[in-house]
Amino acid sequence: MVNAAIGRRGGSDATMNIGEVLAALRPEFPDISISKIRFLEERGLVDPERTPSGYRKFSHADVERLRFVLSRQRDHYLPLRVIREYLDALDQGLDPEPLPGGPLRGPRLVTDPPEDDRPGAAADVPLQRDEVLARSGADTELLTELESYGLVAPRPGTGHYGEEAVAVAEAAVGLAAFGVGPRHLRAFRSAADREAGLVEQIVAPLRRQRGTEAAARAEETTREVAALCVRLHAALVRAALGRGSG
Repeated sequence: MVNAAIGRRGGSDATMNIGEVLAALRPEFPDISISKIRFLEERGLVDPERTPSGYRKFSHADVERLRFVLSRQRDHYLPLRVIREYLDALDQGLDPEPLPGGPLRGPRLVTDPPEDDRPGAAADVPLQRDEVLARSGADTELLTELESYGLVAPRPGTGHYGEEAVAVAEAAVGLAAFGVGPRHLRAFRSAADREAGLVEQIVAPLRRQRGTEAAARAEETTREVAALCVRLHAALVRAALGRGSG
């Protein structure tokens, strides 16, 4: 069973204040802020101890829990609701199905290096073209063709690529084995653009609100709606295939 002892309360080692937690997490999550940590607490993802005067005190288990939440958001686009349900099950002593990226591990010293040390895994590290080729397994011709159809592109003003370029190129390599070339994938780009537009419409009112907590809510809403769009898309594809084989 996964170590379910990593609950909401860290116990006797709850000695870190919120600033120290921020410093511990920032090397792996450069965009983390005190408001984001408070937002995650508000949403029930972590529950640090409080001193008699009301100050938060975090344990190493609390920090590991935050690291788990932030990495599943960043690397797997999981909504907080899904992550919270998994953590709630652990808190109850259950053995839930692990989320993408593996189960929650036991606490470690916050000075330890990140669990996942794959190139580019830390925080959307800018990638050179040859790095995209090496990590995705694509050749120059395939990547050039993906670019010509607008499926992959360097970030504006930088000439560097993001992690999404590796994911697209990797999928294209797999599909090429079935005779599916980049020109067949343009419909995916068009559908993705429409879905992104829908997400932006939903989140726009939140983005207009001021304050870092509003920004955190907008970010989480974006992730949650995007995850629902992905689930809907996958379900519709499965349904269409089911109709075709019926």
